[in-house]
Amino acid sequence: MAVITAVQARDKLRVQHEPHWAKLSTGCYLGFRKLTPTSTGTWLARYRDEAGKQQKRSLGEFGEVAPSQRYDTAKRAAEEWFAHLGKGGSSKSITVRDACENYVKYVSGSRGDGPANDIEMRFKRWVYGDPGLADLDLAKLGKTRLERWRATMTKTPVTVNRDKRKEAITRPRAASSINRDIASLRAALNFAHDAGDVTSDMAWRVALRPTKNADGRRDLYIDINQRRALIEKSPLDIGALLRGLCVVPLRPGALASLKVRNLDTRLGVLTIGQDKAGRDRRVKLPASTNEFFDAQASGKKPDAPLLSRLDGQAWNKDAWKGPVKTAAAAAELPMTTTAYTIRHSVITDLVTSGLDLLTVAQLSGTSVAMIERHYGHLRADYAAAALAKLSL
Repeated sequence: MAVITAVQARDKLRVQHEPHWAKLSTGCYLGFRKLTPTSTGTWLARYRDEAGKQQKRSLGEFGEVAPSQRYDTAKRAAEEWFAHLGKGGSSKSITVRDACENYVKYVSGSRGDGPANDIEMRFKRWVYGDPGLADLDLAKLGKTRLERWRATMTKTPVTVNRDKRKEAITRPRAASSINRDIASLRAALNFAHDAGDVTSDMAWRVALRPTKNADGRRDLYIDINQRRALIEKSPLDIGALLRGLCVVPLRPGALASLKVRNLDTRLGVLTIGQDKAGRDRRVKLPASTNEFFDAQASGKKPDAPLLSRLDGQAWNKDAWKGPVKTAAAAAELPMTTTAYTIRHSVITDLVTSGLDLLTVAQLSGTSVAMIERHYGHLRADYAAAALAKLSL
């Protein structure tokens, strides 16, 4: 075995393709390779399991480390890899970007393109644009690196106006938006952890913990007449999308993701499988709502968007955001009116109509706890009426 611990000893090693190996423990070896007399050299690790199967991994040059410290640094990196393998981890080296891409593929296959596209958009915006994070070996991802990423994302303001001819108007990012971006990355890393690509989740367990109480109650409510006015002031295609939101309490993205095949006009049933909950649910439609969706599906192929833009393309947030703002202004509604405002208003109507919260949660694709948290206060009058019946 060659001596690779000291700088002078490594300088005297013969130039060759096969690394010079030093045994660290049974089945575990640290290697050093020199391809030219003046090269820094590359460090490698070699592992042989109990079945005799051998695996190798390049650790890098460690050129940023002082020559006298490179052996110790390489030894620690090799031992971390050996520990990873010993816990059943994968021998394949993947980056944070690989983990994110793998997760997007999984979501696309299990929950559909709608949720997958939303998650991929978040990764493109916040992860892929940070090479120091995206290209980092997943096994080397640490808590400090993720905390730095989170701090940068949190401090990045949101551009309110999109007119490039005007000076940008910005505002701080909402804690709820930050939580959603963090949740996507945390889910991708957890997926990689479950797959054995990394054997510890300590790096993100605390660093990517969501901010508590970030999802504040939505207070803007528009009544049914205001909703009608909003639709009337909208172009036909965006008006159809808004009407769809008025008749079923879906998230805008879930409604936009529906295909013609999701509608069974014969039974009057709409199957939603693209929602945040990640599972199919069937909604029985009243006759008028069934007729509305049937008209939207007329003449379209099964895989076509149920509610589409004039050019036949599916709606997305960037496509509907501007037209909704314009229509809201024309209908003299508050400037903060969004597509999501309709969902909130419809859920509010369902709760105040006396519909039980479990059914409201099932229709809207969320949990009873979430409905109680945001809309439970609306049940106060019903509670008072029930208590009144107890009077002696």
